[in-house]
Amino acid sequence: MDTEAVRSFVRAAELGQLQHAADELGVTQQAVSKRIATLERDLGVRLFTRTARGVELTLDGQALLPHARTIVAGVDRGMAAIRPGSRALRIDVLGLRSAQAVVLHDYWRSHPETNLDVVTLRVNDPRAVVAAVQAGDIDASFRSVTDPATLPRDVQMIHAFDSPTELLVGPRHPLASARTLTPAQLRRHRIWVPGIAPRSEWADFYDQLAADFDLRIDATGPNFGNEVLLDILADSTDVATLVGSRDRYIWPTNHDLRRIPIVSPTLAYPLSLILPRANPHPGLRAIIDHFASLAPPPAATWRPSWAMAPRHRDAVEGDASAAASA
Repeated sequence: MDTEAVRSFVRAAELGQLQHAADELGVTQQAVSKRIATLERDLGVRLFTRTARGVELTLDGQALLPHARTIVAGVDRGMAAIRPGSRALRIDVLGLRSAQAVVLHDYWRSHPETNLDVVTLRVNDPRAVVAAVQAGDIDASFRSVTDPATLPRDVQMIHAFDSPTELLVGPRHPLASARTLTPAQLRRHRIWVPGIAPRSEWADFYDQLAADFDLRIDATGPNFGNEVLLDILADSTDVATLVGSRDRYIWPTNHDLRRIPIVSPTLAYPLSLILPRANPHPGLRAIIDHFASLAPPPAATWRPSWAMAPRHRDAVEGDASAAASA
């Protein structure tokens, strides 16, 4: 069904004159007449009778009007929901306690007028995330494609910010009393990271980390969630895990867990943002500027080989401008 024909029918019914409906819709009276005639032909009924004062609804037209209004309202809501600048900025994060969500929340607290929708796609394959960006299901995603050459031409990936890692241990762990730790001090200690998805960006991060610093990264066993992991750490004398310095974790006071920064070098997880190359949501620019304002990690910082150099506002503005002039 032609939704513009339905819209013309609704406005003609409400205004009582085809010319008034045409003026409001920004088309000619002839166009409105043709739209309504096509609708009548498709439905097999007459919707209006002509009078000296304009048009009046037939019984069939009266029956159709409330449903037609619903159709027009639904189309208008749908268009508003996908039009950049008039809908919420939808950003995918790995988890609502992740550094990505924490940084976005900090930004929103300073800019509460921002219409922001934080979502979690709960997929491990970056190709699914790229497809969601291409389809417009989300405006951006905190994911990394470790081989940027595989990205489609209409999608770009930029550096967002680096997340330094910390060792999280219970009070009986041999490293629990340390104020800081070096990667060399982590050798031979079991670092348990359950739930590493094969071929994911974080799987590659941990593989490179273990190889470069001779660390024992253990991903065995099912992942029962953060609460179970924190319970195990609280009681363990030999199990530790790695967390991001901005990740938000909550545990009972009696767990007495310790977050210990890793230094010389700092081990940073690089967070990237995947977004459309042309016409990104206008709300992204201010958020990317916010990323640029975050304190960078120390000069002595390790990153995996696929980490990107910072490219903040200029990257988004440049690509958007180029698309607009093409």
